[in-house]
Amino acid sequence: MSIKSDHWIRRMAAEQHMIEPFEPGQVRASADGQKIVSYGTSSYGYDVRCADEFKVFTNVHSTVVDPKAFDERSFVEVRGERCIIPPNSFALARTVEYFRIPRDVLVVCLGKSTYARCGIIVNVTPLEPEWEGHVTLEFSNTTPLPAVIYANEGVAQMLFFGGDQVCDVSYADRGGKYQGQVGVTLPRT
Repeated sequence: MSIKSDHWIRRMAAEQHMIEPFEPGQVRASADGQKIVSYGTSSYGYDVRCADEFKVFTNVHSTVVDPKAFDERSFVEVRGERCIIPPNSFALARTVEYFRIPRDVLVVCLGKSTYARCGIIVNVTPLEPEWEGHVTLEFSNTTPLPAVIYANEGVAQMLFFGGDQVCDVSYADRGGKYQGQVGVTLPRT
């Protein structure tokens, strides 16, 4: 496996619509000149943005977090330009970008240092070959204080790894349960 460069990312975005909407450069300021957490193409990856829809974890119903029987009442829906995550809690969100991963590529997501330095951890499972959809993002606030996530700004970096050969069975071939997801997607079994 080898990591893919900015040139490859731009080419795949143009030719195969791998990332939509796509930003070919690195954006560091909003249209009105305000500083933002950067997003867009980087040297060896792509910094994704967080959409303005969030599901913030709450324990108001004292339910058990069970991936096989997930209680949707465990989340409060929030829509806006920012989301406040309670101390020692987490929130789900989604990327602005929609991804279409090629059959010979695996994508790994890492959090951006700006958020990591604030105690906010981003968790995303790998994007497998031929998976497509909006990426559901999980933000863990590891601090004893409320933490803010900003919509429409950079939150995580996607790294693209090309295989030496195409996989025998892709995510699409398996009929993966998160294929084509749109919006913030809760656990499925």
